[in-house]
This record gives sequence, C-alpha cells and structure tokens, in this order.
Amino acid sequence: MDLPVVDLAPYLQIAGDAAPADAEEAVRALCATVSGSLRDTGALLVKDPRCSAADNDRFLDVVESYFARSAESKRLQERPHLHYQVGVTPEGVEVPRSLVDGEMQERIKSMPDEFQPDTPKGPDPKWRYMWRVGPRPSNTRFKELNSEPVIPDGLPEWKETMDSWGAKMISAIEVVAEMAAIGFGLSKDAFTSLMKEGPHLLAPTGSDLERHGSEGTVFAGFHYDLNFLTIHGRSRFPGLNIWLRNGKKMDVKVPVGCLLIQSGKQLEWLTGGECLAGMHEVVVTKRTLEAIALAKEQNRSLWRVSSTLFSHIASDATLKPLGHFSEATNAPNYPPISAGEYVEQELSAINLKGKVAL
Repeated sequence: MDLPVVDLAPYLQIAGDAAPADAEEAVRALCATVSGSLRDTGALLVKDPRCSAADNDRFLDVVESYFARSAESKRLQERPHLHYQVGVTPEGVEVPRSLVDGEMQERIKSMPDEFQPDTPKGPDPKWRYMWRVGPRPSNTRFKELNSEPVIPDGLPEWKETMDSWGAKMISAIEVVAEMAAIGFGLSKDAFTSLMKEGPHLLAPTGSDLERHGSEGTVFAGFHYDLNFLTIHGRSRFPGLNIWLRNGKKMDVKVPVGCLLIQSGKQLEWLTGGECLAGMHEVVVTKRTLEAIALAKEQNRSLWRVSSTLFSHIASDATLKPLGHFSEATNAPNYPPISAGEYVEQELSAINLKGKVAL
C-alpha cells in the first residue's frame, strides 16, 4: 500500500483568496483525504511549494556537519536538567517506549511475525538535537518545556538554517492541521488555535552508520510520538517503518520534494481515539545498506540524519476530545489534562525526565 500524496498548493490558493469559488469542492475532497489518511493509516505524504528539496538538503548538510563532531564536543550542548527539550540528547539516553510499556509489549506479541518490530537491546543508539521553533508564551507553568534554544559554536549558519527550515515545516503542519480539521467536520482553526505558542521542536536525529551500520540495528525502537503531528523531510538513508491502523508494517519511501506527516498522541487525544498515534521504528535494513554502500562510493557523510519536527499543542492548553469527538465511544479514555502535564508524564516514561530502570 502506498500513502496518498496531497499537494497543498490548491488549499494555499483558496486560503489566499486567489482561486475561484468552484475550486472549493476539490479542496474539500483534499481535506477529506488528509483526515481519512491520518485516521486510517496514521500517516500522509504532502507536497508544499514553500518547502523545497534544496531547503531540506541545506538543512541536512548543516546537521551532518554537527553530528560528525566528537562526542565530547557535542555534549557541551547537553541540557538534561531541561528534560533534553533543548540542545543535544546523546546516544544511549532515550529508552524506546516498547522496552518499558507492558501493554505495548503484549501488543507486539499478538502481532503476526512478519509485522512485528525489531527488538531493541537497550536505549536508542541515536543522537538527537532539539531546536525550538516559533514564539513561546511569556507566562507558563511549564518553563522546562519552553526554554531558550542552545546554539553550538563554530557553525555560523546554524541558527538561520534551523529557524528557516523549522518555520517552513511548521507552516506545512499548520495547513495540514487546518485541512484535517475541515475533513473531520470541525472548525478550520480547531487544532491551529491550540498550537499557538506551542513548544514546537525541530528535532533531527543523528545515527552513526559507520559505527552502527549493521543490518537489524535499531536506532529508534517501536514507539509513538507524544506530540500533535510529526513532520519529516526526506532522509538520505532509508530505514523508517510505520504501522498502519490495520496492523500492517510498511517501509516508508518519501519521494523527493515530499514531506511525511505522522499522527501523534495529542491528535489521538483531541479526536477521542478516532486518530491513533502512529507507531514506527527506525532500523538498518537492506535498503539502508545499499544507501551506505553508495554514500561510501561517493565519499559522503555516513550519518543518517532525520529531518524531523514535532509540532505541539501549547503547554498550558487542555487536551480533550473536541466537538463531536467528545461523544465518541472511546472519549472517556481521554480525560482533560493540560498538554504540558501530559508531555512531562511521557518524558518520564522514556528516560528524558528522571531515570528509568531497565
């Protein structure tokens, strides 16, 4: 099964009042495709004319050069007291949810063998850099989730590159959020109004394929994302697997110039379980090995960098099923909770706030 590719250009034209009224029916059909794909597969591919492949490549070049630095140099940007929500998270820190969640482990056991995820041996052997994107609230109960960004020395282009790519990714997410809301029969701003001043994070991972490039190595164990919607630009190395709502495992291929959107736990909360947070993993596969061989031939970096951004609901906003979703069968499973409180609970579970015993 291939994920649908939705071109955002027609919606952007309507939003800018640059299209005739008779185009609205086609745009509503696009909105239905967006909401339907998030509901049925937990994922979606989009094309945004404002986000070019060249923008993505420029971002990957800068982040590759950062991750190529020594571990000691990178650790200068580590901020564990801020729950690793800004700066670098070293390899061996983040614990895959599937290692600490008994319910998830039972779910894995019940899957057919061909759809089961690869089993991680311990904490993820990946690095991650958290870069805050967009304005933060001047007054919040969750200061650690809304901290100032950390800028590494010696990369003068870092801030502008991260801010530029992050802003473009957020713009794409906001359009998808509006389209999803329309497709679900909610007001256009049902989601975006809750995203204002959210703790959005551009969060590229760095996986050292020279050290950890053997087939079956798990860089990110089976997990869901705790945020609202996650967006990825195209990585230079494959390895991302996702699980569709029907339980099937799928190797994701992101076409050049496209962006991958995945539903997170906050979207699941707001839709009363209509959309489930998409499960996924990052593993060294045969396709990854082929890309490694080609990169070696071309003398390119062997760091697998993900172009990932986590969009969030504002920390002080309340997560609860919206509109007609409050009447959904599973709505009682999603009681009201502030987004910040929910995020802190999730960070504790995966070893980014406090310690997990394995």
